[in-house]
Amino acid sequence: MSFPRSNTGASPVKRGRARPSADVASLPRALSKLGFCSRTEATALIESGRVMVDGRVARSMRQRVDLKTARIVVDGERLRDEPKIYLKLNKPRGYVTTYRDPSGRPTVYDCMPEDLPFLFPVGRLDRASEGLLLMTNDTLWSERLLNPLNGVRKCYHVKVDRALELDDVLAIAHPVEDGADILTTASVRLLRRGPRSCWLEIVLTEGRNRQIRRILAAKGLSVMRLVRVAFAGLPLGDLPKGGIALFDGASALRSIEPSSGPAA
Repeated sequence: MSFPRSNTGASPVKRGRARPSADVASLPRALSKLGFCSRTEATALIESGRVMVDGRVARSMRQRVDLKTARIVVDGERLRDEPKIYLKLNKPRGYVTTYRDPSGRPTVYDCMPEDLPFLFPVGRLDRASEGLLLMTNDTLWSERLLNPLNGVRKCYHVKVDRALELDDVLAIAHPVEDGADILTTASVRLLRRGPRSCWLEIVLTEGRNRQIRRILAAKGLSVMRLVRVAFAGLPLGDLPKGGIALFDGASALRSIEPSSGPAA
């Protein structure tokens, strides 16, 4: 694209859009970022006319608000930014990560004290998976951990239904094409082998839906157990099933500082 030269002969300047402020968000997202409720619940509150912004009843899900300056009120109570909370949870198998399950299945929120502000899970662990789940009310922190460009490592111990040889383990490390997705691992190694099964350690740096299960299915393997044991350098450790523990959020960000570049 060419630009007209000015009369002074100065180089033309290409003007772009200003970067949106991290403090400006849609109203449902704002309620979530403030730690009040999930975006789904926020939508229901707005639809029922229970949310006011700067003295007016909010009606649009697309309304943008500035978290630093907007006065947001729900059922007559003004919302304020909650202190940031970072929590580790040892998710039991059979639990879902949604806030409420219409089928009545147990959720990870059943493991948490009721006096905590609303926290959301960082990334995915499906119902059949177990282990380390990070929970927070810090949206920007979560986005940094989940950004695939940051290469945050997630480590899993996986039991499969065959006793694999070394060549089989090496083959799992090869990229798998599944539909429109190319599924990759950062590393795969054999932990221990029994007569009819074995345990693998698989490390990922991206978070596609059911990624490990899809990779192993492409190799003709079934997953018997899948346990996340570390995320962003944070270990599951000896946290009991259903147990929770607070941690310093900055400790997880240290794992991405070398590749994340200077702060904006």
